[in-house]
Amino acid sequence: MSNSDDFQHQIHIIGGGLAGSEAAWQLAQAGVKVRLSEMRGGGDMTPAHQTDGLAELVCSNSFRSDDADRNAVGLLHQEMRTLDSLIMASADKAKVPAGSALAVDRDIFSDIVTRALSEHPNIRIVRERIDSLPGEGSTIIATGPLTAMSLAQSIGAATGEDALAFFDAIAPIVHRDSIDMDICWMASRWDKVGPEGDGKDYINCPMDKDQYLAFHRGLIEGEKTEFKEWEKDTPYFEGCMPIEVMAARGVDTLRFGPMKPVGLDNPRTGRWPYAVVQLRQDNKLGTLWNMVGFQTKLKHGAQVELFRTIPGLEKAEFARLGGLHRNTFINSPRLLDGQLRLRKAPHIRFAGQITGCEGYVESASVGLMAGRFAAAELQGRSLETPPVTTALGALLGHITGGAEASDFQPMNVNFGLFPPPEDKVHKKQRKEAYTSRARADLQGWLAGTGEVVAAE
Repeated sequence: MSNSDDFQHQIHIIGGGLAGSEAAWQLAQAGVKVRLSEMRGGGDMTPAHQTDGLAELVCSNSFRSDDADRNAVGLLHQEMRTLDSLIMASADKAKVPAGSALAVDRDIFSDIVTRALSEHPNIRIVRERIDSLPGEGSTIIATGPLTAMSLAQSIGAATGEDALAFFDAIAPIVHRDSIDMDICWMASRWDKVGPEGDGKDYINCPMDKDQYLAFHRGLIEGEKTEFKEWEKDTPYFEGCMPIEVMAARGVDTLRFGPMKPVGLDNPRTGRWPYAVVQLRQDNKLGTLWNMVGFQTKLKHGAQVELFRTIPGLEKAEFARLGGLHRNTFINSPRLLDGQLRLRKAPHIRFAGQITGCEGYVESASVGLMAGRFAAAELQGRSLETPPVTTALGALLGHITGGAEASDFQPMNVNFGLFPPPEDKVHKKQRKEAYTSRARADLQGWLAGTGEVVAAE
């Protein structure tokens, strides 16, 4: 981090989450001097964060599938690695076993990102809260889904629109040594083995029918967190739905969602259980495990009481209980141009979840694109947007115009955002068709930018 009093930044990034951190890295690597403002560590905190580390992970430790051949988010991983992503490089260094998924040790991951940015000569990190949009000067707003109310109001005033909002719930974390492994067992669904795994990357807690029905009743009847007046009537994001909200949709909803038992043979019975609770490793040491899909707004006392009825978790000790926080995002298709600039004030770009992308990887990828667009503009270069046939381009297209502004909602990257293959492809080969086309088109785009990239 440059501490020199004569450090003259060329661009101001507000927000040190995944998007802001990635944008800062891309700009600094391009030779642009960056001022990175982060309010945590300067006397302020959000309702969900626990540290002042940059790129702190809150909701989960998973970057989801790392399969670049058959999964859109895995393809996005690969594209970001190709573009020198700090977030992906740090995730690869901090990864923990998670089958074919990429999960990380949260603390190690944040430490790697923080150190890389702090030591970069083109970056100055300032612990400060920014309460209003800058009136001039190149700026990237990457304050994320927990944007401070004062800045959110300034954004609303500048755009003439109210920010949209939804709730995001946090899953509990359990101490590994408090789990009863005489009841639980280790396995991945269908015994699927990741690149460095052994097919036993999840702890599985089995339930019979009576146990499941009792648990379902407990979710419905358990005491919930009360919403504040300004939080009422705010929709949840479907991809991070509180488990009790899913339970209210039907008695079997969970058995076809986060508690589905298919592909999980209980070695003590040789059969699938009626329902199953899975836990995924949350830190490098393997001492903490995350309850997969158990985002919740149950009050803490109700969580402890109910979750200890899960077979194998009767004596569970919780490193963190679930919680709920408010997320905000802007109506990007209406407000932003194709390079993430605010139409009414083009010196300002937006990046990350505040643009209406959803997920850690997606947030970082939008930061990556915002950083590259801004670097090109500051240096007088022309940089076209990535082709919509790539994961980066498809996600950017959704954010900046792929949805009707009146119906715009947060979205994870998925093949539904990609244009279909031009040639007729059998359903079984469709995903490979998407990914092979994306790789070729990304290489063509990079060749047009003048970058030299190693062959895949």
